[in-house]
Amino acid sequence: MSDLDGITVVALEQAVAAPYVSGRLAEEGARVIKIERKEGDFARHYDDFVEGHSAYFVWLNAGKESITLDLREVEDALLFGKLLAKADVFIQNLAPGALTRLGFDPKQLRKDLPHLIICSISGYGEEGPYRNQKAYDLLIQAETGLCSVTGIGEELTRVGVSVSDISAGMTAYQEILRALFARQRDPSRNGRLIDVSLFHSTADWMNVPYLQHHYGNFTPQNNGLKHPSIVPYGAFTCGDNKKILFSIQNEREWVDLCRDVLGDQTLAKNEKYRNNTQRLAHRDELESLIESVFSSYTREQVITRLQDANIAFGRVSDLNDLANHPQNRYREITTTSGVIKVLGRGAHIEGTVKAPLRLPTVGQDNEKIREEFGK
Repeated sequence: MSDLDGITVVALEQAVAAPYVSGRLAEEGARVIKIERKEGDFARHYDDFVEGHSAYFVWLNAGKESITLDLREVEDALLFGKLLAKADVFIQNLAPGALTRLGFDPKQLRKDLPHLIICSISGYGEEGPYRNQKAYDLLIQAETGLCSVTGIGEELTRVGVSVSDISAGMTAYQEILRALFARQRDPSRNGRLIDVSLFHSTADWMNVPYLQHHYGNFTPQNNGLKHPSIVPYGAFTCGDNKKILFSIQNEREWVDLCRDVLGDQTLAKNEKYRNNTQRLAHRDELESLIESVFSSYTREQVITRLQDANIAFGRVSDLNDLANHPQNRYREITTTSGVIKVLGRGAHIEGTVKAPLRLPTVGQDNEKIREEFGK
């Protein structure tokens, strides 16, 4: 028996943030009924790189049922209402106000269906001056200042994956699970309204640079593969032109690095490098010194030294390295093209073995769902 067996989720969703949530719920055993337009979730068509399927859609939508509805049509709207009446959770990421215009105002649903946990995901939230502004992942990365701390110097860049969508999805997932737990513990609490936005979820992740800037008058600089405020903590080129990234977190590690990796015990006592604040002030000089030492060794030789000194490190990998990484876990998804191996979840639960989940085609479950809920 899966953790969420018996939980029914209705998801009026598209793209990434909301499908992330419902996809995680489906993996844990919830029944997820995905509402799509006749042409399907537009994430189905982002690319066709995975045996003809979109990488985004494969990642986020396995294990769901799919029904196509047009909520402007009376019959479909009635069926949608019946679905919500029997659901435990309703997730939607239409534009703010769109659901109300379709006749399903979340606040009214909260009154009519007190058991229902309703989660709305939007760009900027249901309130505030930006509530009606269109928002996608990269736009939010820029708006929250995330891009200002990502890049090299004046050359700003996006984080290479859709972190604003993902952070909103993760936030929604945890809040839905919390609501389910609260309702299970005390049924009188019923459901709740949950408002999640890409902006606020990403802004929460920006708290360290915000606090440093607002209270400490310190603005982190774009240093590429270097930590903005801890030194040494970044990528260095070795003698074979391969990069290694390592981190010093405290003064004990700094002494170990000087003695066992750099081979210079006097460096740890140098006034210019005696603590992180001083090392940050003399960053360029220190990093040049480290790279000059590393240039005499291959990356694997440097790794051996770092391991012997118990210094944390990571190879600067590309996607081919990731695809062949010995630490990978996988999960399987069944598609019309066969079985797809997807990188595994971040958590592993002892004793759990999960069968491959099915990736739904558009409207695949129309007949079944209409027969079940249309009575």
